[in-house]
Amino acid sequence: MRVYLAGVGGMLGEALHKVLAEKHELLCTDIDINESWLQYCDFRDFAQYERAVSAFCPDILMHIGAHTDLEYCENNPDDAYRTNTLSVEHAATLAQAHGVPLVYISTAGIFDGEKEHYDDWDQPRPLGVYARAKYMGEVLVQTRVPKHFIFRAGWMMGGGPKKDKKFINKLMKQLAKGVDELHIVNDKLGTPTYTVDFARNLAAMIETPYYGLYNMVCGGETGRFEVAEELVRLLRLDDKVRITPVPSDHFAKEYFAPRPPCERLVNYKLKLRGMDLMRDWREALKDYLKDYFADQVKPFAPNYVP
Repeated sequence: MRVYLAGVGGMLGEALHKVLAEKHELLCTDIDINESWLQYCDFRDFAQYERAVSAFCPDILMHIGAHTDLEYCENNPDDAYRTNTLSVEHAATLAQAHGVPLVYISTAGIFDGEKEHYDDWDQPRPLGVYARAKYMGEVLVQTRVPKHFIFRAGWMMGGGPKKDKKFINKLMKQLAKGVDELHIVNDKLGTPTYTVDFARNLAAMIETPYYGLYNMVCGGETGRFEVAEELVRLLRLDDKVRITPVPSDHFAKEYFAPRPPCERLVNYKLKLRGMDLMRDWREALKDYLKDYFADQVKPFAPNYVP
């Protein structure tokens, strides 16, 4: 297929390019040209987005990019809604005009966290600007584009030192500085999602007629504290690094945007369709370290074995 991927300069885009390029003809665009395979396009500019899509004539349109920094979104709501919601409306209009399916990436963060886990049919209740903007994107795609795939991701990990701006790389940076203690919240529950596994499952789904909305996260229910424990264990730093549990209020000044206490998703619909290819998060984390960090960890984790 001819696949147009919009906003793929980040950690998920790196994995999607790696996986989809094996079989499909791609046009990958972003406003941050940080790879040789990227071309410039600002999908917030409808005319620019329309010209790029029309010139390529895709068989499927994938709208990937978004502002994912919750604090930025709280401080800059206009830009957050312009980037995370209005641009999705642009994508829906273009998918309709070209008669092609639309892929949209959503998030586990659209729930209020009052339940222990959420399946594909639970009703979202977004808490902040980021969550509301992403949820409205879901609504736009569902109401405007008959043939669509919406994939909800959990706590993303992927892209390595160059592109990972999330939890795992933040911990890796601390460990690289030689810290002997990590303060990790023990009141935030969720489901890690390895970008490579996500991309592989997405690649399988777009070759089916199973249009709709899907939770798509790694297996295994966990929390921030347990993920940090597993990371330190895999690096064989158990005897050097202490992990201290703290409440979310410990980081209230830095991370002030509202976050649900629980973002655990279950891939119920994928399982029912026999299409759940996502591995357990521990297995995925092990591969993530091996494939993206093996060379970088030697100075501070000399006993690490990929």
